[in-house]
Amino acid sequence: MTRYVALLRGINVGGINIKMADLRQVFVDLGFEGAKTVLASGNVLFSSDSTDPAGLKATIEAALRKTFGYEAWVFVLETAALSRIVESYPFDPEREGWHPYVMFTADTPVLDGLLEVKDSLDPEIERIEAGDGVLYWEVERGMTLKSSFGRNTGKPKLKAVTTTRNLRTLVKLLK
Repeated sequence: MTRYVALLRGINVGGINIKMADLRQVFVDLGFEGAKTVLASGNVLFSSDSTDPAGLKATIEAALRKTFGYEAWVFVLETAALSRIVESYPFDPEREGWHPYVMFTADTPVLDGLLEVKDSLDPEIERIEAGDGVLYWEVERGMTLKSSFGRNTGKPKLKAVTTTRNLRTLVKLLK
């Protein structure tokens, strides 16, 4: 059995409200073992004998659409891969007054496009760096939605191909 994490995009914000017990039940009904939700922002740990994250993603998205009636977007990673992502965070994750974020993307050209603004960002407010299929972002507390990069990430075209998590949430998922 392989341990996975599913990161759901856009639930419990913007009108898509799902109780974590109901979300967990979807994973149980799909036959996954050890299904556990972490926080109320769409993070599910589960085990499967499948070695195909893309197949798991498609299965989970279909079940979420059927159960909750919304256009579901999910990122599925092995916990070992998530651990490497967390360990590779290039900034000080404990920097006082700053938020450490990881943006996941399913599309390399999207990642490249997001990184195009790197040199134009004010490092007194935020910084970004490329990772393996992710973008690392450090932003001053209180500026997440106001910063140049933060405003850029709210575009509708990014909805189906990105999700962002605080690094501290990812650490909780790994414990």
